[in-house]
Amino acid sequence: MPKTVEEINKRIENGNVRVVTADRMPALVEELGAERAAAEVDVVTTGTFGAMCSSGAFLNFGHSDPPIKMTRVWLNDVEAYAGIAAVDAYLGATQGSEKPGTETGGAQVIEDLLRGRPVVLRAVSYGSDCYPRKELLGEVTLAGLNQALLCNPRNAYQRYNAAANSGERTLHTYMGKLLPGLGNITFSGAGELSPLMNDPNLETIGIGTRIFLGGGIGYVTGSGTQHDPEQGFATLMVQGDLKGMSAEFLRAAVFPGYGASLYVGIGVPIPVLHAGIARATAVRDRDIETSVIDFSVPARQRPLLGRCSYEQLKSGTVRLRDRDVPASSLSSLPMAGRIARTLKERIEQGTFQLSIPAAKLPARGSAGPLAIQPRTGAAPSRHPESRVAAGEHVVWERELCISCGLCLGICPAGVFSRDNDWQVTASEQRCTGCGRCDRVCPTGAIHGGNHGR
Repeated sequence: MPKTVEEINKRIENGNVRVVTADRMPALVEELGAERAAAEVDVVTTGTFGAMCSSGAFLNFGHSDPPIKMTRVWLNDVEAYAGIAAVDAYLGATQGSEKPGTETGGAQVIEDLLRGRPVVLRAVSYGSDCYPRKELLGEVTLAGLNQALLCNPRNAYQRYNAAANSGERTLHTYMGKLLPGLGNITFSGAGELSPLMNDPNLETIGIGTRIFLGGGIGYVTGSGTQHDPEQGFATLMVQGDLKGMSAEFLRAAVFPGYGASLYVGIGVPIPVLHAGIARATAVRDRDIETSVIDFSVPARQRPLLGRCSYEQLKSGTVRLRDRDVPASSLSSLPMAGRIARTLKERIEQGTFQLSIPAAKLPARGSAGPLAIQPRTGAAPSRHPESRVAAGEHVVWERELCISCGLCLGICPAGVFSRDNDWQVTASEQRCTGCGRCDRVCPTGAIHGGNHGR
């Protein structure tokens, strides 16, 4: 009989929920069948712990005295993107340090913050009437930040291509060190423990799904970038409170010749609502195939060297071009198992409940090439260059106006007004040419014209 997430959560509250890790589920389904397994098991826990370059954190530092609008921000010599608000920044895990001779980056800063270490904050600004300060230098800690939100645009790939190198020189890549002449194969992903391999039809994982993230609680906020489930490459966008996470499940890394990355622990609970889900969670490593790609060819569509299963990859050797090639994992399979077991314990202890997705993830996506056209001329300016100077009559462009109303309290002649729907309108003939509305419009709808118009 089908179950609901509400019924499973009630069992979690009552302490009689039945939880199985994903690597145990195949044997159980084989023994009992999908129908009985669905009746016996309420939740299957999954786990993955891999280098997820598309990771980072939104940080809010709080206001200094006097205040500053940070236009550029560095943390331990790693620049964070500051084009958000006065004291907010996004620190990307792969953003490199500006310190000479190092390949560390944002990932190391995130781990330092998690471990309670002070981080040097440096910020500069152009200065303004409301934010007069132009420079800031000091130390911050995670505890001292207002907010720290781990926000990863693309994590937990359903499967990942394996990598090899048929060329003549060693390659240093995000897939690790690739020896020439097909000297080794590297692969990523947790195989049968992988969250998205246990829900291939995205039946239970959706927007709003509560997950184990970096040792704390996180949520799926959407499909990840390059989400392409039709090709078996679904991805997740996730976020969670960095202050509730642990450096045990969030670890900085450096791949020599490539740069910094961040190992992120993700575990997703799969509610076993019916036999179909039980059958899907019985996936084995031998059922999961991936492609071995030749990284020696510097092109987006790298040549296919062969295909193999995760069972073959995990065995340590893959047969490729009539030879046995050593295979090694970029992800930590023991950590993936630990995440699945830790999540299982939290559910059984009643400290982690399941959530019902607010919306499904798209069944279709795209991981296509860069769509760019040759540039044929200068980019058009969004704002007219002309301004309203004293003695000029105003020109108001309706299509640029967003009806914010900043102009209403500026004009002494009543050129601008609102109608009953709060839409701004203009009577340009009333303009006296005083110039007070110069640069008041944030979208460039107000600018100078000719007296005679």
